[in-house]
Order: sequence, then C-alpha cells, then structure tokens
Amino acid sequence: MTTSLLDILSYRARYQPQDCAYIFLQDGETESASLSYGELDRKARAIAQALTSQFASHLQSWKGERALLLYHSGLEFITAFLGCLYAGVVAVPVYPPRRNQKLSRLLSIVNDSQVQIALTTKPILTDIEKRCAQEAELAHLKLIATDIIQADIQEFVPESVTPEDLAFLQYTSGSTGTPKGVMVTHGNLIHNWECMKQAFELTSETTSVTWLPNFHDMGLIDGVLQPLYTGFTCYIMPPIAFIQKPIRWLQAISRYKATHSGGPNFAYDLCARKVTNEQLKTLDLSSWRTAYNGSEPVRNETLDVFVEKFKDCGFKSNFSYPCYGMAEATLFVSGGLRKSPPIVKWVQAEALEVNKIVDGTPYSQGSKALVGCGHSWSDYEMVIAHPEYFERCEDGQVGEIWVKSASVAKGYWDRLQQTRETFYAYLTDDSGPFLRTGDLGFLDKGELFVTGRIKDVIIIRGQNHYPQDIELTVQKSHEALRLDCGTAFSVEVKSEERLVIVQEVERTYLRKLDVQDVVGNIIEAVAVEHGLQVYAIVLVKTTTIPKTSSGKIQRHASKIGFLNGSLNVVGDWCEDPLQKSKFRYLKTDVESLFEKVKAER
Repeated sequence: MTTSLLDILSYRARYQPQDCAYIFLQDGETESASLSYGELDRKARAIAQALTSQFASHLQSWKGERALLLYHSGLEFITAFLGCLYAGVVAVPVYPPRRNQKLSRLLSIVNDSQVQIALTTKPILTDIEKRCAQEAELAHLKLIATDIIQADIQEFVPESVTPEDLAFLQYTSGSTGTPKGVMVTHGNLIHNWECMKQAFELTSETTSVTWLPNFHDMGLIDGVLQPLYTGFTCYIMPPIAFIQKPIRWLQAISRYKATHSGGPNFAYDLCARKVTNEQLKTLDLSSWRTAYNGSEPVRNETLDVFVEKFKDCGFKSNFSYPCYGMAEATLFVSGGLRKSPPIVKWVQAEALEVNKIVDGTPYSQGSKALVGCGHSWSDYEMVIAHPEYFERCEDGQVGEIWVKSASVAKGYWDRLQQTRETFYAYLTDDSGPFLRTGDLGFLDKGELFVTGRIKDVIIIRGQNHYPQDIELTVQKSHEALRLDCGTAFSVEVKSEERLVIVQEVERTYLRKLDVQDVVGNIIEAVAVEHGLQVYAIVLVKTTTIPKTSSGKIQRHASKIGFLNGSLNVVGDWCEDPLQKSKFRYLKTDVESLFEKVKAER
C-alpha cells in the first residue's frame, strides 16, 4: 500500500531510473537542467542525510521538526522538498524575499512555524545571510545551501512515515489576514493526487507545463508533485518568464505537445490580450486536454475570449477546465468531466444581491454569467450552509461552501481555536465535521458555483455586492486602467457604508493621465452597472496594488492604505470635501452625475 510520495519515488528510482521526471526552462524557453527519477532520488537522499546530521547535533529525535525552503522556481526546490520528506522533516515552502522587499512575511512564518533550519541555494544564501543576521528574529536560522551538498548515501536509512504524519506546512497567501500554516499530511497528499488523477484523466502518457510558483498550493501540489505521483514528464519555467512574455507558456505547450497545464483566470486574460496575431501562427494547442482554471473567480467572458482567440491554433472549448480548491483541502475540491465544456449558468443579478438564485437570460441586461467549477470527486461531500446559523441552505439560495473529505488537512499549525472553528464545523442536524471554506456559492444539480468570499462581500443599504464584479466594471470603463489590478471595498462614513475604488493605471498612461476623465468614466460605469454611488476613487501607480505572494488582490491591505493615506497615488477624488487633508481631490460633482445616470437608465 502506498503511504507517501516516497514509496512512489523509491519505486520509480528502482525500476525507471533513467526516465526523465523534470526539465527546467530557465528563461521559459531554453532547457537548462533536467532530472531523471534516479537522480532525483539520489539528490533527495543526500539532502535528507545532511538535514538529519544538522538536527542530530542538538536533538535526539528530529522527526516532525520544520525546515524552511527558500527557493526560486527550479529543480533544486524539488530535491529539497523530497529531501525533507526522506528525513521525516516537515517542509515549509516560502518564496525568498526580493532584495529590497520587507521581511515581514518571512518573519511571520519563521515565528509561527518555529523553524531552526532553512534550505536554499548558494546564490540566495549569499544574498539573504546578511539580512537574516540583521534581524534578531532570524539570526538563529541555520542556512544550508543544498545545491552544493555532496554526500555518501549508501548507508542512509529514510525515516518511516505514516499517512497521518505531517508532510509540509502550506502557508496561506494572507489575502484576508496573517498567513496561517495549513498542516498537510502524507495521507492528504496521496488522496488529493488520486482525486486529480481521476478528474483530469492523467496517465504516464501525460505531459505537463507549469509556470506556477512552487511555494503556492496549486504550483506545488499539481504543478510540481502530481507529475511524480502519476509518472509523467513535467516542464517547469519561472513565473516571471510567463509574466514578462505570456507567449512562452503557450509556446512550451505547443513545442512539447503538453496535455495538462493551467493557472488562475488572469493567466488566460493575459494571453488573450498580449499574444499577437503573428505569434498565433506559430502555435499548435491541439494537444492540450485540461486547461485548468482556478484559484480566483473564473469568468465566462475570459473563457469565451480565450477560445475565440486560439481556436485556429487548435484550442477547443472543452479544453477549458474550471475547478475549485484551496490549501485547507490540500488543493483540489471539485472539477468537471474532462471531455465536457464548462457549464455556465445565467442568473438575475438583483436576486443574487440578496443571496437568491433566479434564472436569467443569457447576455441580457440584468443577468450575470456564473461558471460552474465542477462536482465533487471520490469521497468529497459538499454542502451549502448558512454562515451564521449553520443550517443547510435551501435550493436556489447562496450560502457558505462546506466540504468533507480525506483530502481536508489536519488544521492550522499551533492555532487550536482557529482550527476548531474552520476545520470542525457541524450543521444543526449534527452532521460533520466540515471544513468551512469561507467562500460563498451554491449547488445546482451537483455542479458547484462559487460567487465570492464572505469577508470580501460589500454590503451597502442591505444589498450584497461582489467586489470582483465592481472591479471588472471599473477596469473596463477606461483604457488607462489595468485589468486584474484594482480593488473595491466599503468604508463607514457617518454610520453608513460607502464604496471606495483603488485602481492601478497602465504604465503608458502615467504621464498623460486625464484623471478627471477616468474618474468620470468610473463613476458612470459603476452607477449604470451596479446602481451604486462611489464615495472615493484612488488611482495608483503600476504594480503598487497590494497582492499576496500568489498574486491575489489584498482588498484589506488596500483598505488600510486608503484609510492611512499610504497608497502610491497618481490621482484621486472624493465626494467629501472635508477629506482634502488626505487626498488631492478633483471637483467632479458626483451627486449630479449619479442622478443624471440614474435618470438616463
């Protein structure tokens, strides 16, 4: 019986030692390194031996100790992660901070996980060693460069592990608060990989391409480790290579005839906008089978635009694979049938504002398209619960998504109360325990539709408004505004919740920005589409919107920046003249504009 990934790696190293496991595309294009199963096993064992030697110098038993993994994308991270598993050490993947970046997130994770050892590469060690020495809370860290380890592994004996043993701590992205370490066991991993293997129909003949960050749940569990579990070759490129030139991702899929690859919704948006007509002629995407789309709201418009843009390259609508998951469930929760196109449900927007699902008319005013994220697999049980009363929601009602499965992690590291509240929820009929996802949605004939996050919902005059909908409206209102780089939230003004917009400006517009024109467009668009009056608008410099390490918008951080005046402002406006001490406002008459728009509707 397979109890951990180590059983699988040992098997492949013994019977498939020369088979290629991973190939690294250093710049997103050039093959710069590779690992066979035999090499992967030897390197992982050498790192494990070095780790145990370090811990053995001051601990009688090191099983369950934590080790920080500070790596850029690359093969060194994979060998270090597996080395931790061989040593019985709990891996803690963290992206190394940039040279001028604050160490606050790293400090938070180090303090929370109580790590003593950090594994990294020689170049990163040289850069970060001085910074750690200057921080009292990091000075105790023993830094080990794994890319220069030379060890004799003839007598190395791996630690025995059980399905209940911790494999790693997946620190949440911190989009709504302080990062928390999700305790993922070996059993959680095996179960979740098997769910994905079935849902995606993965085999040893599969080929994958990934640019996703290896410290993030999607990039680690599916991008890096699923290929090892199932036994297929994976091509890896750095995230920055994709961000700089999105065509590189599609070129790699085309060149290597990849069948399995994906990312968040913004990745498909970026490709549709940035790939040129000339570049289209070089692509053959007909091999793609599961273009999974998850981690953030899946937009029907994005699916349509992507299919239309790349249909002549062989991409078909049923290649798109919307899915739903989260770190607390290891990764994968739900997904559709591989050969079926995405399921789209049109609902009345006004009914959705009061948590009701009423059928709408496709592409008509007042209707909103919701993309289904598939159904449950294996032993997964999904219910929709009232987030306050813990009752099962009736059909046609939006509630909190609760899930139950062997994939659900053990809880949050060293946070007993939050673990109880999140991982051990019971319905009023005593069924449970369930994981409370914090996401809102509903089930329709077994298909899961996600509508937003509880903490992000904006409630104004008793009506629910999903920030991502408002943000998209804003970004479409003027060509100077960047897609996927804005936030909408509410602030209390004179005992009333009011709407605030913080939005990035495209770099090419920074010097010639007509702030009054942009603000006017935003006010009008939000009024027309959502019937809302904007209280304040802050236009900020390119790349300055707060985001998590995995690229998710941090609305709470934007709100704090708005309230304390710390945003990198290029233009702003507020209807309240008393706030001029904080912001350089325009003289747009929002009241008259809002009334004019309402009268014209």
